Amino acid sequence: MEIVILAVVIALVAVGAISGLVVSSRKKKKQLPPAKAPSSTPTITAPPAEPHVGEEAETPREEPRRTIEEVELPTAEEALEAPAAVEDPLVAAPPEPEIEVPEPTAGRLVRLRARLARSQNTLGKGLLTLLSREHLDEETWEEIEDTLLTADVGVAPTQELVERLRERVRVLGTRTPDELRTLLRDELLALIGTDFDRSVKTDSGLDTPAVVMVVGVNGTGKTTTTGKLARVLVADGRSVVLGAADTFRAAATDQLQTWGDRVGARTIRGPENGDPASVAYDAVKEGIAEGADVVLIDTAGRLHTKTGLMDELGKVKRVVEKHGPVNEVLLVLDATTGQNGLVQARVFREVVDITGIVLTKLDGTAKGGIVVAVQRELGVPVKLIGLGEGPDDLAPFEPEAFVDALIGD
Repeated sequence: MEIVILAVVIALVAVGAISGLVVSSRKKKKQLPPAKAPSSTPTITAPPAEPHVGEEAETPREEPRRTIEEVELPTAEEALEAPAAVEDPLVAAPPEPEIEVPEPTAGRLVRLRARLARSQNTLGKGLLTLLSREHLDEETWEEIEDTLLTADVGVAPTQELVERLRERVRVLGTRTPDELRTLLRDELLALIGTDFDRSVKTDSGLDTPAVVMVVGVNGTGKTTTTGKLARVLVADGRSVVLGAADTFRAAATDQLQTWGDRVGARTIRGPENGDPASVAYDAVKEGIAEGADVVLIDTAGRLHTKTGLMDELGKVKRVVEKHGPVNEVLLVLDATTGQNGLVQARVFREVVDITGIVLTKLDGTAKGGIVVAVQRELGVPVKLIGLGEGPDDLAPFEPEAFVDALIGD
């Protein structure tokens, strides 16, 4: 019996020992990482998260320090004083725009002659070429008429010019190039007119400023022309106040103010979609208070088919006249529109008394004859012409320089 019990104990001890060896072997296998095949790709080590951290940190430098006894406290009087304001550079007022000095207007058209000559080459050079033919038959005279009509001279002025040229050529007989050029120059000058007063009225003759209204349809460059006209007047020594009466376009008001800021002219503006007549009235009132020489009023771009808007333009003029007379009403026309500009001119003449014409974009069209046609239509002179996009490309109209540019040297 004792032998059997001893055998059972020995068997249990043997089983326990074997189980321990198996568990131990499994634990060791779990602790070993799986074997990996060797790789040719190099291991990339990420850079430190921050420079100067940990081992890279710089050794602190000794700096002088004050003890609490060395710190000077403000006196009682200093503590009661109002603190001085420190201007925050981030919210400080923007710097004042630099005032520009426009170039003089005298002889400006002569300086811009090359641009005009390039665009009007068809009119002047074409007429000279036709007149230089050895035999001026009826077909040639018809070509001369077509050249003038294409340039928008108009039917009646074209017929007048052709008849006078026919007579002069018949009397002249033999025609040299110089004689033809002189002949054509004389007749074109007579057609354009040299006896008009083409100066912009900037002297009211009273204690109040001269008032100049600028009118025209959308797209003719009216607001830009008003800004350039301000430069012309400043260049001639006049002080100017601008009235942004085109309240229906916020962009027009901002644009006009930019033009004014560049030459130091103040711009009077009102709320968007406000009463244009009220803005025009305030502009003249401010001009009187400042003792300005001229008040320029930029009106909204009136569509000549909109009766209500045209009536409103008449209202602006009547309200301004409560301060004094309006000295100039300048109609801005786009030269590239040709005969359509004459339709606009007729309607504006019925609403306000047009005293002068500004032809813009004359450098971009061969229709220079519109100068003749619009003067005939309105009975008022072209006073200014635009010959480019530059700020000083608005020039006083000079008939002699204009014709010289047409026919060349």
